[in-house]
Amino acid sequence: MTDAQDLRRRTAELLAAHPPATTDRLEFLRARFDAGLAWVHFPAGLGGLDAPRSLQAVVDAELAAAGAPDNDPGRIGIGLGMAAPTVFRFGTDEQQQRFLRPLWTGEEVWCQLFSEPGAGSDLAALATRAVRDDEGGWVVDGQKVWTSSAHLARWAILIARTDPDVPKHRGISYFICDMTDPGVEVRPLRQITGEAEFNEVFLTGVRIPDAHRLGAVGEGWKVAQTTLMNERVAIGGSRIPREGGMIGVAAADWRARPALRTHDLHQRLLKLWVDAEVARLTGERLRQQLSPALNSVRAGGAPTGQPGPEGSGMKLAFARLAQEISGWEVEFLAEDGLTYDDWTMRRPDGVDFTGREAGYRYLRAKGNSIEGGTSEVLLNIVAERVLGLPPEPRTDKDVAWKDLPR
Repeated sequence: MTDAQDLRRRTAELLAAHPPATTDRLEFLRARFDAGLAWVHFPAGLGGLDAPRSLQAVVDAELAAAGAPDNDPGRIGIGLGMAAPTVFRFGTDEQQQRFLRPLWTGEEVWCQLFSEPGAGSDLAALATRAVRDDEGGWVVDGQKVWTSSAHLARWAILIARTDPDVPKHRGISYFICDMTDPGVEVRPLRQITGEAEFNEVFLTGVRIPDAHRLGAVGEGWKVAQTTLMNERVAIGGSRIPREGGMIGVAAADWRARPALRTHDLHQRLLKLWVDAEVARLTGERLRQQLSPALNSVRAGGAPTGQPGPEGSGMKLAFARLAQEISGWEVEFLAEDGLTYDDWTMRRPDGVDFTGREAGYRYLRAKGNSIEGGTSEVLLNIVAERVLGLPPEPRTDKDVAWKDLPR
């Protein structure tokens, strides 16, 4: 059994063999993955050591103290939080060996081709088609939207309709799409922040080999659930220290500007601080509930170690807090809260909620209740799957997708 002492020993051996000060960054990250110290809860040979997930913090602390480089998780968050758990659970051995290492090291950025202009909240209504070709592969045509990092991505996780003659949830398959295919066109979508971290993606005759399918044909919705559940945990349940994240920025503003303080703003900040701490501790508890035995999870196996619908509650809390804290901060800073550094159209590598000014946080937080599942949809998930309340009536449940009104 791998314990904290063993992980410290392994980390020390990695640092001795690859001193961060003199080792190329990518070389170090590759060596860390090969040593099983990338995500310690993954199996040996896939960047882990079959260790408890909670022990990752031991490795991270040792490496940070030594000045070791990280893999820039903000830039590759979709790969880490969504693609990797899905490839691990449903991918073949060959797929896992091919994709997980360069995904973790950041050599290959991933994006998510799920939402469409007519299938956002009702994702299962998607219309992008994947049709078998003469060689046993697939030809994909359609349009996706709100695709973060598509302008940077080498690979995409993609769901497409492979059978229009069955109800919408049963006619979907899940693929890994090569974003360098000549049929892939990425167009920026400028947001309220002035930037374009989102994109719309047009797929025209994109060819995908069957070896890049995850899960069985027609069972893509099942595979997508793993992605979506992990996405919500990645968005709403990321590990941060006490008074970290946006509440930390707001608290620092309060301490630095005593002249702007009022009783009402103080009471609201205290409530937000408590809410943020409750959300942080709840996220930590959720992560601890995930079984470390992820190597028992394979396609067709029990969903051991996979997030459940509770992650939807975490994402709900994150969206509400981000919007309320950023609103409080803009109000507290008065005229300084209205400043904005640059409206230049840019296509950034990621989202920075703590390294920018209050105006950016306020504007960008508006998307938190939409991305990763709207708050309204997540409330339904929590009501039905966590609280056990009766589901809403669904008139399209047993109707073939091709017969649905559009």
